[in-house]
Amino acid sequence: MQIAPLLNIGRGVTALIGGGGKTTLLYTLAEELRKKGSILLCTSTHIRIPEQYPLVTAGADALRAALAEHGAVCAGTPAENGKLTAPPLSFETLSGLADYVLVEADGARRLPLKAHAPHEPVIPPNAQRVVLVVGADGFGRPVSQVCHRPERWAELAGVSTDSPVTPEAEARVIRAEGCGDRVYINKVESAADYAAAAELAKRLALPVVMGSLHKGVYTKWA
Repeated sequence: MQIAPLLNIGRGVTALIGGGGKTTLLYTLAEELRKKGSILLCTSTHIRIPEQYPLVTAGADALRAALAEHGAVCAGTPAENGKLTAPPLSFETLSGLADYVLVEADGARRLPLKAHAPHEPVIPPNAQRVVLVVGADGFGRPVSQVCHRPERWAELAGVSTDSPVTPEAEARVIRAEGCGDRVYINKVESAADYAAAAELAKRLALPVVMGSLHKGVYTKWA
């Protein structure tokens, strides 16, 4: 089963935002889509350097050559602590070099859920798809433990930071922020997870896919 068609990922720039699971989704999409064309992975914020893809830090000619040789590469500017920041080329230029440009456009410190500061997310202006990732493992646990920027999340949800996260509250946050045009609910691995994910999905006007990247099983919410 593949998740790329369920999320309607087309050629061009796709941005991944939201809670934990973005990097795994980034790699999953890259492996699915590389059968259809060349893949460029990068960030508009910070990511750890992926070990499974060649890293290109130079300009267009070097990227073009690496894509021709490997099919899928990572582009970026080295930063401290073994991380990368955005490539030196514009996302418009990058989209002309690779068939698919996959961008991790947000940070969540590996927490399942997040609310965004005013400067977030950093979505490329030419993104044709923006996928908001939600971790189902955050449901039922205190906001303070599972949400990046918990005070902001609680404010948008209308709850306290000590309150357990509910699908209804997460839906209020998503609607208030208005980020993304698709939602992917990850770590849906039990009947209880599915029930919570369905409660969230039915409260959103956006297309929703739920499933488990670990298991490779996904469902599109009707």
